[in-house]
Amino acid sequence: MRRRLAALAFLPALTLAPAVQATTADPVGDLLSSLVSGALPGSGVFNVKATLYHVGAKGVGVLDSLGCRVVPMRTLAVDRNVIPRRTIVFIRETVGLPMPNGQAHDGYWYASDVGGAIRGNKVDLFTGHGAASMKPIKPLNLATLTAVKVGKFEGCPPA
Repeated sequence: MRRRLAALAFLPALTLAPAVQATTADPVGDLLSSLVSGALPGSGVFNVKATLYHVGAKGVGVLDSLGCRVVPMRTLAVDRNVIPRRTIVFIRETVGLPMPNGQAHDGYWYASDVGGAIRGNKVDLFTGHGAASMKPIKPLNLATLTAVKVGKFEGCPPA
């Protein structure tokens, strides 16, 4: 157990908004998702390929699949068979990216959306309104990102 905790020491502390609460792990769900994703059971660590999406692109609206407003640089579209909706995901490579409010990104994303092209170890990062919102994230190597399931949230993701 200590080795597992030490291996995740690179993660910054998780701060949850009052409306967001972490819940206990789902060992059966983790085992099933590990069979699909190739991750070690219970580790919650996935190598993923990412694409970007924004409001204004064909078929993209302002609500996610939970009926919540999409949040720039926080909303994550996932394959529900790999990363369940309502999962808080830490993506190490996004730490430090500029947020719309000028602050640095802390790496936390909220799996609240799905997409027809999101299958397997692929995620879609919501960047904001218009194609220009994707500019700050373009320097990332979207072919190899590390996603870590760190908790769950209730309701809608925090803005």
